[in-house]
Formats: sequence, structure tokens, C-alpha cells
Amino acid sequence: MANEEKPQYVMAIDEGTTSTRCIIFDHAGQIVTTAQEEFTQILPKAGWVEHNPKEIWSAIRITVGDTLARAQINRHQLAAVGITNQRETTVVWDRHTGEPVYNAIVWQDARTEEIVSDLIAKEGANKYIDRVGVPISTYFSAFRIKWILDNVPGVRERAEAGDLYFGNMNTWVLWNLTGGINGGVHITDVTNASRTMLMNIRTLQWDEGVCKDLDIPMSVLPEIRSSSEVYGYGAKNSLLIDTPIAGILGDQQAATFGQACFNKGQAKNTYGTGNFMLMNTGEEPMRSSNGLITTVLYQLGGQKPVYALEGSVAVTGSLVQWLRDNLGIISSSSEVEELASQVEDAGGTYIVPAFSGLYAPYWRTDARGVIVGLTRYINRNHIARAVLESTAFQSADLLDAMNKDSGVTLQELRVDGGMTVDEILMQFQADLLGVDVVRPKVTETTALGAAYAAGLAVGFWDSTQDVIDNWAEDKRWSPRMDTAERDRRMRLWHKAVDRTLNWVDEDTRVLSE
Repeated sequence: MANEEKPQYVMAIDEGTTSTRCIIFDHAGQIVTTAQEEFTQILPKAGWVEHNPKEIWSAIRITVGDTLARAQINRHQLAAVGITNQRETTVVWDRHTGEPVYNAIVWQDARTEEIVSDLIAKEGANKYIDRVGVPISTYFSAFRIKWILDNVPGVRERAEAGDLYFGNMNTWVLWNLTGGINGGVHITDVTNASRTMLMNIRTLQWDEGVCKDLDIPMSVLPEIRSSSEVYGYGAKNSLLIDTPIAGILGDQQAATFGQACFNKGQAKNTYGTGNFMLMNTGEEPMRSSNGLITTVLYQLGGQKPVYALEGSVAVTGSLVQWLRDNLGIISSSSEVEELASQVEDAGGTYIVPAFSGLYAPYWRTDARGVIVGLTRYINRNHIARAVLESTAFQSADLLDAMNKDSGVTLQELRVDGGMTVDEILMQFQADLLGVDVVRPKVTETTALGAAYAAGLAVGFWDSTQDVIDNWAEDKRWSPRMDTAERDRRMRLWHKAVDRTLNWVDEDTRVLSE
């Protein structure tokens, strides 16, 4: 049967922050079908965010089965499978039993803030940045690994005995897809490895010195491979028996790849749980002087790696969820635009959602969220508008830093993610940036990028030119705000950001326990 049916599709498994999605694409890069399964957000303490790795593996099997059924195809018609994932989320498990030793600690989690702050005070935030491309921060996986080793009874001893594996979610997914305890491969790709704070950004190998400083046994770390090659084949328990698993890209790198940003200076911004802006900087890593991080964008097989500057914002789409779930101002996320459309602006209100500190370009773990500019005039419509505008302001900070670092003024920004359906947000974003904002016809660029990486590895697509040819514009927003008004809005935004700083101290830590 396998010999009779020529593969016509590529599958992408998109392991996100709140759900698992599986999408099947055809050769034109169009979606054939998709399936989605949400999983539990575990919030044991203020600032702590966890997932159950076994629940995620179950969600993957469900969505794989659903997409095959909905597309009315079988695994023989799949050329390959690609994986994309929430990046810095950390899981440690027993390689003999497959049992996680603790829940996965999610990239948004801030439990390591005190450890990180103490280290920064002693060593400075940039101690390792020339080697690993990123500052010392709660954002990256290294300190989550260290926390699990130091705080879960017996785990450090088991790790040092060689019994445990670490992985970001791509590694956990791949290990299970390829057999788990029955021959599963323990591999990550360069893009995910560059988010751990443990990989040398130039050699693309684990940095022994950083691992030693943080007391992380190197035996727990996966083998680092490129973003596009055959890592292994689906096992019996995966519903993808003998199908090549051939592409891995961290979610934001995958979106940049799916947006066909292959030329130096091209950039994209993804509007999801958080916002992530990446600019292609070519084959040499560029160190930021303006609060961005250096990351691997992709590596195709044995080719040279391509690097990017990245700005990461922790809370954008999740701020809409907060408005819904915590405040009850809206009953569904789609209502936020309807409310915001009832007013011309936010009435002088600014929301800075530093729920777990501020990421790029500020990197302040001591910040916490604020709402400023409140008067009796303000109603829920203004609050909804301020929520949307907050996303655009945070992204404007990122692009300003990128323009300064690269020395190149961006001509247009390619955008993707769920929030790009919001007309008010997209127009305000173009207004603040002063450049066109462009949305592609296929907005599922994260899954699409992983599919392309996998398909390129097995010859389903010939080259990145196929990716460029498949990309198509859907809508464009051009700036309408004059420069003086833009500058005024940004000045007030930065005034609001200043109010978030220096909030966390011993008293606030006691309150959150």
C-alpha cells in the first residue's frame, strides 16, 4: 500500500502554550484540515505556570488521529511530519519509565526570579551573552532545569546517575513519537537549543562552562541537530508508523520561516499568547545593544545557520484572556474588538501587563503590571481599547530596538497569529510603527514553517524558493497617524512603563507565597 500511494501532504504538530494543534498542508502550502485540543493550565502559586506533559502527549495523539480522519487520508500519504513548539517550557523525565519527574514549567513561569536576581546582582545580566546570545533571565530554560534538580526530592541524584532526560516540548514530543522508552530519540534542534541559555551560539554545541556554573549535568541534555533533517520515524503508539519526523523549529522561528523571511533585514511579528518579533540578520550572529536577544533562526541540514534578533513580549493575547477570565469584562475573546470599537481611543488609559516582569527590550524581573491614567470617565470600552493598544505599544518598542541594532529601517512588517484578525489593533500597529503591516493569506505560519522544514528535508519541496512562491498577501494596513501624535502616544506609554519598575521586593514576595 505504501508503495502505491505517493505522499501528497505534510503534517505539522504545533505544541502551543494553551493547546496542541495538528495541521495538514498540501504542496501549495494550503491548509487541508486542522484539529485542536486544549490542555490544563496549572497555576499552583502566584507567578507559577505548569503543564502536565502526559496530558500534552495524549492531546497530540488525539489531534493526529483527528486530522487524518478529517482529511480522509492515512499515514502513507504524508511525506513527513514537522514539530513546532512553545520554546523555553521545560520538562525533565525518567528515560527508563517515561514518567516526568515534575510538571513541565512553562516559559511564562517566574518562580526562578529570586535565583536570577541574585545571580545578576553578583555577576551582571550579560555574563554569558557573548557565548549564548541571551542575558541571564527567568525566561530561559536553564534556571527551570536547575529549579527542578534542586527542589524535587531525589531528582539531582537521578540526573547525575544518567537516568533523566531534559527537553523543551519539541524534545518531549519527538521522543514519544519515535517510541519513548522503546527507542525514542533524544534530540533537539538549534533553534530550541538557543533558547536554553546553555548552547554556544557560534559552535551550536552545549557550553560546558555555563552548565558547570549552573550545576546542570550535561548527560540530561539532548543531542543538537539542524532544523531540517530526518531525526527518526513514527513508532507504533504514534499513529504515524514509519513516517519521517523531519523538521523542528521553535514556534517563533517557525513563523518567521513560514513568512518566507529568508533575506537579511526581513522581519515578522507573531500575535499570540505573547508577541514575538524576529528579524533575519544573516549567517553571523549580531549582538544587540538595545535589549534584544540573539537567536538561531534556522539551519537547513548541513548548511550554515541563519541568525535573528528577537524581541519577546510575555503578555499580549493572554491579556485578552485575563480580561475575560479574571475580570469578567468580556465573555469571549472576540468581544474585545467590539467593545474597543465603541470609543475613539483609550481615554488616556494605559495598561502595561508586566505580570511576570518585563521581557524585551527592558528585561526587568522586578516589574509588575499597572493600569494608569484612570479617571471616572473611563469605562469598560476604554479598558478594552487599552488592552489592544498595549499589544501595539509593546511591539513598537521591539521594532524601535531592531531598527537601532540593525541600522536598517524596516520597510514593512509581516504579521501572523490569532490577534491579526483584529482590525483596530492592526491599524493602530501600523500607526505606531509608521510602516505597512502585512498579513498573509495563510496565517497559520508557525505550523506552516515546521511543515516546510520537514518537507524540505525529504524533498517534498525543492528549496526555500518554493516557500517564497507559496507566500501570498491577504491584507495590508498603512499608517494614518501623524508623527507628532505617534511621538506623544509613545512618550506616555514609556511613562506608564516606568511605573511598573522596582515593584518586587521582600514584601511582595511574601504576599505571593
